[in-house]
Amino acid sequence: MTMFTTRPELLGTFGAVASTHWLATAVGMSMLERGGNAFDAGIATAFVLQVVEPHLVGPGGDVPIIFHSAKTGRTEVITGQAPAPAGATIEHYKREGLTLIPGNGLLATVIPGSFDAWMLLLRDHGTMSVRDVLEPAIYYAEKGHPVLPRVSATIHGLKTFFETEWPTSAAAFLPNGAAPEPWSLFKNPALAATWTRVIVEAESAGGDRERQIEAARNAFYKGFVAEAIDGFVRKNEAMDESGSRHKGVLTAADLAGWQAGYEAPLTYDYGGQTVNKIGPWGQGPVFLQTLALLKGFDLDATDPSGAEFIHLVTEAMKLAFADREAYYGDPAFVDVPLETLLSDAYNDERRKLIAETASFDLRPGRIAGYEAQVDRVMAVLERLSAKGSAGQSNEPTTAAMQSARRGDTVHVDAADRWGNVMAAMPSGGWLQSSPMIPELGFMLNSRAQMFWLEPDLPTSLEPGKRPRTTLTPTLTTRDGKPHMAFGSPGGDQQEQWQLLLFLRKVHHKLNLQEAIDLPMSHTTHFPTSFYPRNRVPGHLIAEANFAPAVLEELRRRGHDLEVAPEWTVGRLVAVAREADGLLRAAATPRLMQAYAIAR
Repeated sequence: MTMFTTRPELLGTFGAVASTHWLATAVGMSMLERGGNAFDAGIATAFVLQVVEPHLVGPGGDVPIIFHSAKTGRTEVITGQAPAPAGATIEHYKREGLTLIPGNGLLATVIPGSFDAWMLLLRDHGTMSVRDVLEPAIYYAEKGHPVLPRVSATIHGLKTFFETEWPTSAAAFLPNGAAPEPWSLFKNPALAATWTRVIVEAESAGGDRERQIEAARNAFYKGFVAEAIDGFVRKNEAMDESGSRHKGVLTAADLAGWQAGYEAPLTYDYGGQTVNKIGPWGQGPVFLQTLALLKGFDLDATDPSGAEFIHLVTEAMKLAFADREAYYGDPAFVDVPLETLLSDAYNDERRKLIAETASFDLRPGRIAGYEAQVDRVMAVLERLSAKGSAGQSNEPTTAAMQSARRGDTVHVDAADRWGNVMAAMPSGGWLQSSPMIPELGFMLNSRAQMFWLEPDLPTSLEPGKRPRTTLTPTLTTRDGKPHMAFGSPGGDQQEQWQLLLFLRKVHHKLNLQEAIDLPMSHTTHFPTSFYPRNRVPGHLIAEANFAPAVLEELRRRGHDLEVAPEWTVGRLVAVAREADGLLRAAATPRLMQAYAIAR
């Protein structure tokens, strides 16, 4: 019997695009229709998402991209997570009176990384021009797009704060002194002008497509965009979650001195697939560590919506996330023992900690030679990571601001008929993160909040160091060929929801839409990556879609259970490519805005 789904799993052979907004997905498909490839489609989709989901992403943000190129035959990562500025030292932030880096304001920013990452992908693997991929975003910024109710509510809740503390944001987001009404047309002419000027400067460089892309990169990182960012940060101070006003430390020299690059993905073989993730400068290894723990259980015999399945996955994730806190960091600065963390011997021992009842302890492993580091991390967490209660969330929050509203993330996947597949997790620079730079029409990111202002930790703040981002797309391969690309917004929950999708596909043979539509859950047991770095030991949140008997069994097993309303947890989207060229696509019905297209 076929399982009921809210929408069909889409099938085709020409192309597939999935993202967290229908307009962006439609733009991505239009690139394929015009002869572009999956990379052109994903890039154009991402720039439109910056316009239509400004509460979740902006041009001043960051993005890790995992992709497989049919031309090169390789699966690679583009590192669109830029590092901390040269002036971002622990000493400076301490002199500013801070114990934790706030989750918003100008001190929370690192170098914007997403634009260079997208241009690098376009130059080396796309086929279209700078104009081609930017014009759809310019159209919606200039002509207007229908405001999502969540965007309207976010701006409305921040109205007084914007008017009092961030006047440039008030001028941009409060036309006529009020938040835009849901579904009304909203324009961002300053952003349209920025991208139009980038196109003009790119095309003025003449020459071939590659030369124009290099000119666009220079316009952003060495030209008028960098100059505007530098001037705004130097001349302004902004109220942030610390309750004080601070100037930032980001400069034009920081932007000019950085470029996105390539690196090999971190991989793990599971269920006949190779899972490709970003390295320990993000939380990607958590997914792989959890698989290494779970392979010792017979998940084939579990119900994909049953208590045993949810319990085992939750308890395994608690152990993997504990290791995230103790070991992960930018490998250019930190020695991360990945070989041990993913080894059979290590996980065979760790697996013994998974009991029939829920754990309330944060239990990182103790690897020889790293004991002192683990002790330092745990001491800092005990002192600075407050333990909360059920009902709190690990998503990014601006809780110290009046009428708090969350920021988050977006996602885009694309596949084409030639065998190119990509997954990207753009985020940062949302409208809650920092004041709008009026000449540019966008905000800076707040990724620096993931650093600690304590020395000698894997994620201690240092100039030139990448923050341990939560952004974590997933791409799997079979026999060296791309298979699945998927992801979900959600901060620390990204890996958790993605794991449920992947495991339900592998062990329960569900299609993409079936796996996405089933009830979702996650834990906030471990410290959040976002200010104020709280944790809720033993906590498990599960949708009310789960059967009452399942929820009761999870309570019996000792989980501090919070039942969320139906269809409110997770924002997964996905595409897949079979060996015979059949393409698949799916998107969550939650929030009623994600969309997939395939033909």
